[in-house]
Amino acid sequence: MITTVEISMYPFANHFRDLIKDFIAKLNEYDDIQVTTGPTSTILLGDYDRVMSCLTEMMRWSHQKHGTSVFVTKILPGYSPT
Repeated sequence: MITTVEISMYPFANHFRDLIKDFIAKLNEYDDIQVTTGPTSTILLGDYDRVMSCLTEMMRWSHQKHGTSVFVTKILPGYSPT
């Protein structure tokens, strides 16, 4: 099943822009997930299980590398804008 996830990251750091850019760059390493970045959020599109696994891996990675952040997501299972 395809899913679409909109995610926004809010790091608890003064240099938050750098941390968000780092997070987005890491997301783009996933070849099997389409990543579209906008001014206030990033859209992930792909297989439901793979996208959910990606979110788990990325939030763990972010916490270990950058510390605490708030992640706000909207998850639309079964939806593809294309």
